Amino acid sequence: MSRTTFRSVFLSDVHLGTPDCKATYLLDFLRSVRCEQLYLVGDIIDLEALSRRRWWHSDHSEVLLTLLDMARRGIRVTYIPGNHDAMLRGLAGESFGGIRIALDAEHIGADGRRYRVSHGDEYDPEHVGRGWMLWLGETLHRMVCWTNRRLHAWRRRRAKPYLPLSIIVKSHIGRALAYIRAYEARVAARARAEGYDGHICGHIHFGHVRRIDGVLYLNDGDWVEHCTALVEDQTGAMELLHWSDHATALGRASREIVLPSPAAALALAPLAAMQRNLGELQRST
Repeated sequence: MSRTTFRSVFLSDVHLGTPDCKATYLLDFLRSVRCEQLYLVGDIIDLEALSRRRWWHSDHSEVLLTLLDMARRGIRVTYIPGNHDAMLRGLAGESFGGIRIALDAEHIGADGRRYRVSHGDEYDPEHVGRGWMLWLGETLHRMVCWTNRRLHAWRRRRAKPYLPLSIIVKSHIGRALAYIRAYEARVAARARAEGYDGHICGHIHFGHVRRIDGVLYLNDGDWVEHCTALVEDQTGAMELLHWSDHATALGRASREIVLPSPAAALALAPLAAMQRNLGELQRST
């Protein structure tokens, strides 16, 4: 099998142990690429969800075995726990099966640029921690993901390409986009204050390549809704890839130019198409 070679790959928000995880697409991605270094940028195993309900699929085990095999073959694998696998943060500095666990990391690009790498939940505003707001947000998110699963299953039966419903929703709701933009600004401001050229994170399930006041904000997205990875080539250029039943380049950043991944590109389809598909789904059920 021919493989695409990258210098580095960044993945986050896989949420193994939940029905929303798109493990099949992730396995196809992992088996289709070669890299020197792999960063697992948090929420890889959803220990929070598993503590509430036991749910596991054989593909999820295969993802873990594939990651361990990559480490065994000499790929430098760094696991940075997020808020859904936070209990692993107590193991920072340890290695398991060749996978190193760290609270965060500094990545030096092939072009010499310095990036801080972290999951990103440390940039949540303080009020997000209030119990009722956290519950409300997660409840609404689970509802959208449940709808996304049904839409995905319906489209697969009709041989239609994957459509990330929740990303489309986020892209067309003003308050959601305002929250995302404020989050991105906080991340970039901290990177600039600490002297980094950019920051690589996940957490908010919204992959993006964007320059903010001279600093690169790079969010690698997720494998629950969006199915994206951030990859670095041998020149140091960073690219956000969507990977499902088709592969799409969403944004790219090199020293010379930044091609951002706007909301319309992230959604992979206009709102009108989403509305048509939802109408078709309602008529068929």
